[in-house]
Amino acid sequence: MMNFAPAIVILGQNSVTVARKIISVLPGATLYGLEGRTSEVDVSFTNFGETLRELFIQGRPLIGICAAGILIRTLAPVISDKRQEPPVLAVAEDGSAVVPLLGGLGGVNDLARRIAEALDVKPAITTTGDLRLGTTLLSPPSGYHLANPDDAKKFISDLLAGAQVKLEGIAPWLSDSKLPIDPKGDLTIQVTERLVTPTPNCLVYHPATIAIAISGMIDDAVALVQQLLVDAALEKASVAGIFAPISAAADPTIHVVATALKVPARFFTPNQLESLLSQGYSPAQAAAIAATGTSPLSPSPHIAIAIAPQPIDPNTIGQPRGQLAIIGTGPGGEQWMSPEVKEILKSATDLVGYKTYLDLVGSLADGKQRHESDNREEEARATLALDLAASGRYVAVVSSGDPGIYAMATAVFEVCDRYPKPEWDSIEIHVAPGISAMQAAAAAIGAPLGHDFCAISLSDILKPWSAIEQRITAAAEADFVIAFYNPVSKERTWQLAEARNILLRHRTPDTPVVLARNLGRPGQTVKAIALDQLTPASADMRTIILVGSTKTRTIKRSDGNIWVYTPRRYTDKLKDSYTLDAFALEGDRFEIDKT
Repeated sequence: MMNFAPAIVILGQNSVTVARKIISVLPGATLYGLEGRTSEVDVSFTNFGETLRELFIQGRPLIGICAAGILIRTLAPVISDKRQEPPVLAVAEDGSAVVPLLGGLGGVNDLARRIAEALDVKPAITTTGDLRLGTTLLSPPSGYHLANPDDAKKFISDLLAGAQVKLEGIAPWLSDSKLPIDPKGDLTIQVTERLVTPTPNCLVYHPATIAIAISGMIDDAVALVQQLLVDAALEKASVAGIFAPISAAADPTIHVVATALKVPARFFTPNQLESLLSQGYSPAQAAAIAATGTSPLSPSPHIAIAIAPQPIDPNTIGQPRGQLAIIGTGPGGEQWMSPEVKEILKSATDLVGYKTYLDLVGSLADGKQRHESDNREEEARATLALDLAASGRYVAVVSSGDPGIYAMATAVFEVCDRYPKPEWDSIEIHVAPGISAMQAAAAAIGAPLGHDFCAISLSDILKPWSAIEQRITAAAEADFVIAFYNPVSKERTWQLAEARNILLRHRTPDTPVVLARNLGRPGQTVKAIALDQLTPASADMRTIILVGSTKTRTIKRSDGNIWVYTPRRYTDKLKDSYTLDAFALEGDRFEIDKT
């Protein structure tokens, strides 16, 4: 079984088509491509060997669309324990061959079959036991855990030598295989959720049939659950999941126990438990019954254990705790998107946002449910995102720049505050920052934000112009560098002119002003003008404006361009008698050697 999403590694653009076919059957897989030779990949790398070995050590299943030899030679230094190694496969560039190389205990053959089916070829499986027995005893399917893998090598050897095996318990993957099953066999396979001690010539598989349900906060919950399992003579490896009413989704007890047992937590809505609750069952007991269809073993009202007749897939029961991530993609280009944001976009089920911003996500939006809306429908967009997350979805609300600066993070929390719904309490909400437009604009032309600065939106849709006017005046009097957001729209033009007039009362006409438009997008322009040249025609809603302070300077370059920066030293001028080679470049701290 794979514990991590696979990594598909390619060395050339010709491999992208095959990689996309593989990703179609391996949701969540990450596409790694060699920088300079590939495009439209999730992660670019420069050093093939270092990247491959790092992924292998992390336990990521590796699919190299390249020659098998290069994978083997590259990974040779880190291959040590076959019980711990992840699946490693080589796939031909044209998709004509799928060759499992490593990870027999990690399900590499099953992974090879899935990939080969997507590519319409036959996998090159060479494992003798897999071929002759029709199953891989060392790598059971999802829902089963092999308790004693150390005994498996001799066990399989005996089977291949002609021994018969008796099957105790129910497991279709075994009974439907080519195993030589005989009630009088010398070898035994046990399938049980009970605590047992393996004996010689016996393999023990624990099916995921146990459901543990919890409601209410419990002290030392992990120790209590483990003791309940011991008292009932049940094997914790057979625990399929932790279950609870959705109202308890934010209860840390549930997630601590799920993490300790390495199983998912799943939740039931009131409608799903209503019938059982009406029969007098406690919320925990009702959740245990809903998960398994059987009566709970534990009489405790806050913790209930039930056993299903067959392994259960928790991903098909109830719903997960809903997640809402409010992300900032940066001003435009993917190079400004943080690794955290990329991971969220890969994991999310739904993307909510203004169409223009969703389009900026590019291929990371593939396979996601898109929910587009007009840029002015912020409250409706936030409400939709919260409702989707409350249903168990993983929702990403997409903003450009930073989501907490004039963007959707505030809208989401405002809706939570003004129009609260009980079901929203179950949601896990996370804000992932992004590079703001003012940061990107400043970086494109130098360092105009090098000293104290502020940000002001010139839109008077959500606040009166009198407040904006007061803030511009205060910022100008305080000599802040000012970043103006939302400077001009089709309906609003005079505000920028009025802001300039206010600033000219406190700044000289030649004060540097940076105009940055379409940052990180096609048609990007960044230029500097003088304050008295600033007019409504200079900008639109895709423009960020940075107005310098009285200390902001320009440096003319030999190519005709200029740099704009605001000195960290707040004096009239840098004195020539000071040498500045002793600056400590951390924050605003520096030392000057007076000579």
